[in-house]
Amino acid sequence: MPGLIPSAVVAAAMLAGPPSDSKAPAKAAAPVRGALDARPDSDGPKRVEIIVERQKDGRTERMDPSHVFESGELVRFRFRATFNGYLYVMNHSTSGRYVLLFPKEETGTQNRIEAGREYLVPMTESGWFRLEGPAGHEIVYWLVSPVRLSESGPSRLDIPKLPAPAQSLNPSITPRCDDTIFKARGECIDNSAGLKPLKPNSALPENLSEFEDITVRELTMVKSNKAAAVSAPADSDEPFIYTLRLAHR
Repeated sequence: MPGLIPSAVVAAAMLAGPPSDSKAPAKAAAPVRGALDARPDSDGPKRVEIIVERQKDGRTERMDPSHVFESGELVRFRFRATFNGYLYVMNHSTSGRYVLLFPKEETGTQNRIEAGREYLVPMTESGWFRLEGPAGHEIVYWLVSPVRLSESGPSRLDIPKLPAPAQSLNPSITPRCDDTIFKARGECIDNSAGLKPLKPNSALPENLSEFEDITVRELTMVKSNKAAAVSAPADSDEPFIYTLRLAHR
């Protein structure tokens, strides 16, 4: 299955996962602390921060969210918010397939988030996603809601169902390094990747179309020290959506 694929990492093994027919439920990991800069602030805007991490040679590395990864590399996300709520994550892979990344059995089913606590996605013990598929940009949709979305019944806040596969995402386009950044620090950065807001009137996947009227609100994007952050107005009590574009070749 191309795109971001859940993969368990055992000890120093790069790809040691359970059999595909395994029925064992995933074990949820406890929230972690220490890497993100967000602090609960009841008087300020609602803010979430994300760090992209890579597993390489048995080490975990904190990466620029606009980094151009190689096919087969393992990545995960470190997440923290300044408010309580619920997190839903979906990927639109470069092959055109939509995949629910979180919550699900393989990546963790407890998607409630608490202000000031740090979480890993996947939220399972030693869990990672493996990047596969045609070169391009994976579009990871992050839906953050102050209330739990309904699992059944007609509701404006129903859990979005996965849409049918769409056309491949620019399969002929390979992410490119910014030469200036590469010469300055030796890192391959694609400035079209990373944390991105949804522009007004931008097309959303079919399963997120019911949230179109709330995506036009002003969201502030910030990137510092390889962490990406998005802020929404403090008085907002509706879900909001933003995207993280992961470049790989």
